[in-house]
Amino acid sequence: MSTVSATSTVGTGKIRRSDVRNIAIIAHVDHGKTTLVDCLLRQSGEFRASQLVGDCILDSNDLERERGITILAKNIALHYKGVKINLIDTPGHADFGGEVERVLRMADGALVLVDAAEGPMPQTRYVLSKALECRLQPIVVINKIDRPDARPLETLDEAFELLMDLGGEHVLSDFPHIFATSKGGYATEDPEKPGDSMQPLFDMMLESIPGPEIDENAPLQMLVTNLDWSDYVGRIAVGRIYSGTLRKGQQIALMQANESSSLVRVAEVHVFDKLGRVEAIEATAGDIAALVGLEKVTIGDTVSDPVERRSLPRVTVDEPTISMVFGINNSPFMGREGKYVTSQQLSQRLSKELERNVALRVEPTDSMDAFQVFGRGVLHLSVLIETMRREGYELSISKPHVVLHKNDGVVEEPFESLVVEVPNDKLGSVMELVGARRGQLVQMTAHDTYTFVNFSIPARGLIGLRTRLLNATQGTAVIHHRFERFAPIEGDIPGRQNGVLVSMVSGKVVAYGLDTLQERAELFVAPGDEAYEGMIVGENSRSDDMAVNPTKEKKLTNMRASGTDKNILLKPPRIMSLEMALEYIEEDELVEVTPANIRLRKKVLKETDRRKLARQGG
Repeated sequence: MSTVSATSTVGTGKIRRSDVRNIAIIAHVDHGKTTLVDCLLRQSGEFRASQLVGDCILDSNDLERERGITILAKNIALHYKGVKINLIDTPGHADFGGEVERVLRMADGALVLVDAAEGPMPQTRYVLSKALECRLQPIVVINKIDRPDARPLETLDEAFELLMDLGGEHVLSDFPHIFATSKGGYATEDPEKPGDSMQPLFDMMLESIPGPEIDENAPLQMLVTNLDWSDYVGRIAVGRIYSGTLRKGQQIALMQANESSSLVRVAEVHVFDKLGRVEAIEATAGDIAALVGLEKVTIGDTVSDPVERRSLPRVTVDEPTISMVFGINNSPFMGREGKYVTSQQLSQRLSKELERNVALRVEPTDSMDAFQVFGRGVLHLSVLIETMRREGYELSISKPHVVLHKNDGVVEEPFESLVVEVPNDKLGSVMELVGARRGQLVQMTAHDTYTFVNFSIPARGLIGLRTRLLNATQGTAVIHHRFERFAPIEGDIPGRQNGVLVSMVSGKVVAYGLDTLQERAELFVAPGDEAYEGMIVGENSRSDDMAVNPTKEKKLTNMRASGTDKNILLKPPRIMSLEMALEYIEEDELVEVTPANIRLRKKVLKETDRRKLARQGG
């Protein structure tokens, strides 16, 4: 049974637990959140060396390890000086902001990591504003002070100014901050004096971040902010207990959307310990708990006392900014590589995703075989598509579109804050490309050989821009963006300049057929690949589409002449990632996604049908 150590809060009738700290770790992408958690785990003294193998220990998802980013928020618990510290690692990409918004409701404080060289970035501003909205106590951690280009004191000033801009005056009088290097394994109050451990950070977490405030006499209330799944026990509800106590076998009222409620019995109660969860007899107010046995629970529900039923405010997240149409794969290769190919299976999978992905929205379309899916960005939806294809689904995905709003009769579109870190000699290319897509320069800051450029740009202009920026800067640009505001819609934005090569036949691609094509195009296929009529096999050097035959073979004769045979040398094909393919296609094209391949194709496969449609103005 858990014991509660608490201190009274004067004049409120409530008390604060002193044996627990609930802390979220928030930052911009690549500022070192997960690496810092690795360091804290290793120095906590609770693990053997064999238990903590490799880097980014919490990035256990295959996609997270492959991409080197955090996608899902995760909970762990460490013990330090008799206090249980519940740490919540959050994603840094703006596209996964929905994960951050809901888990902040579980915390009382936040470690705000800022790169000592880059300073506060767009996502830093976003997550810090959300933390202040939830009244969390922030600790500013200036990380990576061992970088050669680090400027820790300047970065601290910038973080202070950011807090002022966001209305964090209530924390400025104290303003707890510390300098650290997760790679070096130490935290220090003076960046000029290297430390030897993370103990100063542990101490600051206990001193500066308050324990959870509880009312011992209030009835049970717990807000569900996350869902997990087990093949053995089914759905697991994760959330913070605001008041009351939860025990195994206890009957509770599950308060759901539309003011509906139902009586349910809790099968098991788990609390977080180290890297996982352990079953507990009970969990009390202030704990982060996981409940087994609530089969119909969804994110935002309240676990309440069955007699005095009270709901907590549901989890709300910002509106989506991008939409795509997910449809079944109806190409000639349908069913060859995938396990789930019907619209019913697609509908069930999207419904399941809605239960735990609060930033996602799904709406039906005119077609029974397709659904319109709304998300935070191309990366947000592409991670869902990649997950589904690995599960065995076959899909066809349309070109991404921005979500428009109407405000007092004025059509508004989303604008984003775009930050590009680029070498000084490549700055001109960036300015030209972003300017062509109606990006407005907001701020420019030079650091040694690199320049940070901040733009305000319509979200439409970002679709396909990343690939062009990387090509123009030879891969040296670092690009970040986040949602900024809705504003009146801008004018047209130029689309893709080049047409495509479309296969006019089905069959196996051969080198002889590609040899004549590569002179006027960039190829997407290699000899041995299979193609079908309507499949896109390359990019044309001109602006119009061209029907080609990549399966063309050399005619065989019984005559042999000297010099007629030549050695065919083909350029390597352009291999597109899922995000690149989604940003590349135009309105009349689709991305065909299967467990084994990503192909580009025309919506209308037959060339005669496409010509007929063009004549009709379609």
